[in-house]
Formats: sequence, structure tokens, C-alpha cells
Amino acid sequence: MSQPPEATGSGPHERGSTGGIERAERRILTTPVVAWAAYDVGSAAFNAVITTFVFTVYLTSSAFGPADQTSSALGQGLAVAGLVIALLAPVTGQRADRAGRRTFWLGVNTALVVLCSAGLFFVRPDPAFLWLGVALVALGNIFEEFAGVQYNAMLPAISTPRTIGRVSGLGWGVGYLGGIVLLGMIVVGFINPEVGWFGVTSHDGENIRVAMLLAAAWTLVFSIPVLLVVRDAKLPHRAPAKKLGLLASYKALFGTIASLWRSDRHTLYFLLASAVFRDGLAGVFTFGGIIAAGTFGFDPGLVIVFGIVANVVAGIATISIGALDDRLGAKRVMVFCLVAMCLAGLGIFLFHDQGPMVFWVLGLILCIFVGPVQSASRTFLARLIPPGREGEVFGLYATTGRAVSFLAPLLFAAAIEIGRRVVEPGQDAQYWGILGIIFVLFIGLMLLLPVHPRQQSLAAEES
Repeated sequence: MSQPPEATGSGPHERGSTGGIERAERRILTTPVVAWAAYDVGSAAFNAVITTFVFTVYLTSSAFGPADQTSSALGQGLAVAGLVIALLAPVTGQRADRAGRRTFWLGVNTALVVLCSAGLFFVRPDPAFLWLGVALVALGNIFEEFAGVQYNAMLPAISTPRTIGRVSGLGWGVGYLGGIVLLGMIVVGFINPEVGWFGVTSHDGENIRVAMLLAAAWTLVFSIPVLLVVRDAKLPHRAPAKKLGLLASYKALFGTIASLWRSDRHTLYFLLASAVFRDGLAGVFTFGGIIAAGTFGFDPGLVIVFGIVANVVAGIATISIGALDDRLGAKRVMVFCLVAMCLAGLGIFLFHDQGPMVFWVLGLILCIFVGPVQSASRTFLARLIPPGREGEVFGLYATTGRAVSFLAPLLFAAAIEIGRRVVEPGQDAQYWGILGIIFVLFIGLMLLLPVHPRQQSLAAEES
């Protein structure tokens, strides 16, 4: 028997007494949402400053040894971290679901990220400290990913079916913007001046090492609101579940996968499709700066400027396009964005010889759609997950992403090798790598098209 509109708050033709409920369901700037989005601002410290722009660049510098050795060491550490995440993320999510302690484990893993970030202060520019730096970055990646599983799993609890797209977009968007604010503070306060804030200089890598303390504090401060506001008691009620050992947890996990295969196969299809196109998105960021410098002649300073502008554009676009997710449905947003990215990437390839303006225009167009695809992917999955399985399924989401993380680098390199055999002798074929990234995005798009969402957009339901 269907419930009356007063009980669900979703009756499209009821007005009067249900009007306040409908307005409340459409609000996104609630206290839990603001606290939840603030966490994304905090996590940008590890993702943008430590992993991407600042610390890993420092760790692979000549101060720690030959470039091939330092890069190889970092690659090995991150590979081990990726394997640990792939093996344990679904189980840690499942165990948090069963215990009903999602906020608790978010806090524990975030605290460990903060400790790893602060520990980077002790990594002096000396080869003897290389593996300490690698170990801390790898451990930080593990705990950051485990925290992200719990964080993503909170999305259905702090939003409504009418707002989940905008809420997810808000989180992704302010995360981009928060990372740029922190990066700007570090550049202005520690990296560019000879004598930075608090009298810090570059002697003994002090400017980079102190910046890691700022990154740790940033993560800590912006993670506190969600831990105080989104309490475990406010998550959807579930009956107490029996604790399981590690082997029993894996057995339950395989049971969940088998159950999804029998009853909701499209969820598994989507996990595969999203894993592929998310790796393509990662490739855009990983190799974008390389293409900018090698093919279009950007100097290192201009690459940083482009990175800042690109993240600002991505942040604003992600927040703005979140509304389309709620109105049109996440799948339509993902398909449109992936098509637009493939076309923009193809344009960069075809017009690479027309100068830097091509990369500024088409590269920023690419960045407009990166964030919305990530955000819509999260909301699409959140709408598919059976209640009480959020942590477990978002753990699978993390695992599948790690399982295919070799695709973009492999096809980027393979496309360049093909290009070397096509271009005139002596010409640079680096720009051919763009086709490898486009191909990964295209494969993900093709895998996504047959996936049918279990829930249609509200706009479609009300029409």
C-alpha cells in the first residue's frame, strides 16, 4: 500500500500542509550539509597539497637522490597503498555499517591522516629520509581513502532525494576551492618569499616541512564540524548486527556481490563503468600539466597558474551543475560531461599546433566537466545502494577504482608510442598521449550507456 503524500513529503500535487515539507526537502544549506561539505575542504590539504602539488614534488627532487630512484620509490609506495585500499576498503566500510559507527571511523581515519601529514615535517631533504616520506605519504593515502568511504556513505543520510545532486556537487566544488586557497597560502607564505611567515626559509627544506604542519592543521580544523554534527545516532536506524571477524567479513562481502549480481546487476555494471571513466578523469589531472609543459611550452610557473585557474573553474562548475543532477538525473549529467570532455580532448589533439591559447580554452573546458562527473558518479551510486550497505558499496567503489588505475597511464604511454611511428622523424609525439586519455573516457562512457538507474530523476517522476 502506498503512503499518502503527507507521510513521504513527495506528493507533487499536494500543497498547503505539505508545502513546508517540500521546501525543507529542497534546502541544501542545512547544518549537516555545511558540516559535511567542510570536510571536503579539509581533505583537499592531503589531496592537493601533499599528493599533487607540493610534497611529492619535494620528495622526488634531487635532494633525495636521482630522479629515477625517488620517483620509483614513490611509485612503489603508492602501489602498495593502492593494493591495501583495494583489499580492505569494502570490508572496512561493511564493518562500519554493521557496527553503526560510521562517524567514529571517519574520525579515527581522519586523525591518522592528520598524524601522517604532520609527520612529514620530519622528512628532511636528505636521501636517508626518502623512505620515511614515502611511507607517510602511502599511509596517508590509505587512511584518506578509508575516511573517504565513510564520508561518501554519509551522503544519503544528510541529503534528500531532491537535493542529493546539489549536496554532492557542493562538497566536490568547495573541495576544489579549498585546495586552491590552501595552496595559495602555502605559495605566498612559505614557498615564494625568501623569508616566509614566522621567519621560515628554504634552508633544510624548512618551508616545505612547515607547510605540512599547516596542511595537517587545515585537515583537522575542517574535519571537526562533521564529526560533531553528523553523529552516529542520527544515521538511519538499523538493528544491531553481530560482529564479524576479518574472514567472515570477506565472506559477507562476496555474499553482497553475489546478491547484487542476482537482484541489482546494474549496480555492479556501474561500479565497472565508473572505475574506468574515473581513471580517465585522474589521467586528465595527472598528465594535463605534462602536456601543457611539453606540447604547449608552459613554464613551471605558468603550469601552476593554469592549475589554480583550472581548479577554480572545476569548483564553480561542480557546484553549479549539481542542480542539473537533481533535475535531470545523474546519468544524463555524466553522459553529457563525458561526451563534452572527449570532444574537448580531441580538439586539443587536432589543434595542438595552434599555440598555447588552444590549451587554455579547451583545457579549461575539460576542467568544467571533471568535477560534475565525479559528483554525479557519487550521487548515482548513492541512489542505487540498499539502505544500510552504504559503507560497504562505497568501499567497492574505491576498490574498483584502484583495480583499473593502470589504464590511463598505460594508454597514455601506448598512444605516444603509436604517435612516434606516425609523426615525421624528429617531431615530438607527446600530444598523441591525449588520445590515450580520451580513449579511457570513451570506454567508460560506452560502459555507462547500458546502465539503467533504479530511480529516475524527480523531474521525470513528476512530469
